[in-house]
Amino acid sequence: MTLGTRDLPAHGIDSAGWFPGPRAEHAAWLRDALARSLDTWSAWRRDAGAGDPSVWPDGQLPDDQHEQIDAALQTLARRLSGETATFSPHYAGHMVSDASMPALLGHVLATLHNPNNTSKEVSRVGTQIEAEAIAMLARMIGFDPAHARGHMTSCGTIANFEAVWRARFRLDHWLSLALWLAETQGERLDVFAAAHMGWPRYHTLRERHAPPEDALRAASAVAGNPADTFRRISRASGREYLGPVVMVPENKHFSWRKAANVFGLGEEAFRGVGLDAQGRLCLKALEHEVEKATAQGRPVLAAVSVAGATETGNFDPVDGVCDLMERWRRERGWRIWHHVDAAYGGFFASTLGAGATALSDVAASALAAIRRVDSITIDPHKLGYTPYACGAFLVRDAQRYAVSSFAAPYLERAHVSDDLWSATLEGSRTSAGAAAVWMTGTTIGFTPDGFGRILENAVEARRAIMHAAMKACPDLRLLDPCDTNIACFTVARTGEPLSVVNAGSEALYEASVQGGRFTLSKTHFPLSSHAGQITRHVEQWGGDFDADGLTVLRCVFMNPYLERETMRAHVVEDMVTLLSGAAPC
Repeated sequence: MTLGTRDLPAHGIDSAGWFPGPRAEHAAWLRDALARSLDTWSAWRRDAGAGDPSVWPDGQLPDDQHEQIDAALQTLARRLSGETATFSPHYAGHMVSDASMPALLGHVLATLHNPNNTSKEVSRVGTQIEAEAIAMLARMIGFDPAHARGHMTSCGTIANFEAVWRARFRLDHWLSLALWLAETQGERLDVFAAAHMGWPRYHTLRERHAPPEDALRAASAVAGNPADTFRRISRASGREYLGPVVMVPENKHFSWRKAANVFGLGEEAFRGVGLDAQGRLCLKALEHEVEKATAQGRPVLAAVSVAGATETGNFDPVDGVCDLMERWRRERGWRIWHHVDAAYGGFFASTLGAGATALSDVAASALAAIRRVDSITIDPHKLGYTPYACGAFLVRDAQRYAVSSFAAPYLERAHVSDDLWSATLEGSRTSAGAAAVWMTGTTIGFTPDGFGRILENAVEARRAIMHAAMKACPDLRLLDPCDTNIACFTVARTGEPLSVVNAGSEALYEASVQGGRFTLSKTHFPLSSHAGQITRHVEQWGGDFDADGLTVLRCVFMNPYLERETMRAHVVEDMVTLLSGAAPC
């Protein structure tokens, strides 16, 4: 089938037109655009080096080396032709699709110039572009771009680490001051209250008591000796101090387990917060875990909620967590860091503000509440449709951006806002991701009628495709809820045991991997953490519980070409063929 004008969306905005096309329909234009970019880059080099002698004054360029490069390039091109065709509308396996043409062009052009965003000394323009791109993302998620701070990272994992780093910086400052005061004044240390005192009280106490800087550093578990600091806290509080904890929902990304290892907190310190029957963070469970930490004298370094879970794309009640934080601050004086892992779902914020949205009410409320949190992770290389690797970390204001400072004598800096090397976990950072985001925001726009339309189409495609697939295959059981553009499902006949259904999911996945035209993925939900959601799902067909978890098939419908109804029909046909081939529909 071909894509005709009758296939254009009724609203008249051709969202798919921002992308290269599933059959490289925009190849000629893209080639010209790249050539123009290369011409500009070449002119820049000629102008910048106008006073220098030529390396090849006689004009004889090393053609033999050109031939070697070309031969290797052709070999690489042939090899990459065997790569996974994630640009295809028939690919729904993971959180990856075609990159947009603005993002591709921005990425390539910035790579040609190769600025290192570690410092303005080597990235005069790249750092400006990054600041402008961060402001665009801040505006999209509801932060005030005039006050928000942040930077690009290589991925969401590093962005999550950035949140832990800053939350630890804040908690450690408050607790070290309280420890010094307790020791010098002979008072009992309330660890939990001290570790959440807030900056206003911290600054008031510092001005009143003027503690020596070296004494505060010695009382710090970060700047001093952590083992000695823990012993001192134990003596001052009258109970053994075991360190802070981090509240992370059971649907957490694997990066949080890594964070426990990297920051030396120990996996035990990352407390799993129970999920409700819909697989979202349970607010009562969060309250219970915080109360338990209070009773144990273990401060909460951060509480995490998820906006777009990796497996399902679903949203935790971010607004509910914000309400809890505000109540604790109002009633108990606690300031607990709230981080939102929106690596996948953050870009759905672009759909808000234009009346009705294709998102669930829970997702819309969660996105609207992000403006109230301390920090957020968002990945442009997922639903931002930029090339890898491009993550982003943002905080609400400069105070929340503060981290431990380090000296690097070979890099001069006037202040941290000019040179980010001391405020980022990564040292050298490419500006390619920032340029890709900048190009995307400048052209498509992170607005409801721009980028929001692309993501609305993705959610609508998920609904249409799954509806058609369920109509053709009555035994297809959709995992509820579906907040966004990800669909998880099983194929189960009435009364079929869970173990048999799980085996069927494994078989269907293998059939997809072994050359099926339609590509999907799978995931497994343990009964220990997802009991309520699994129970609700199995009740659809009245199956027996004879397994310790649920294995589901997973489709990520983020391909921009699924805006076209004819393309959706192709995908439904191939999806049903896959399902009927390995399991009776």
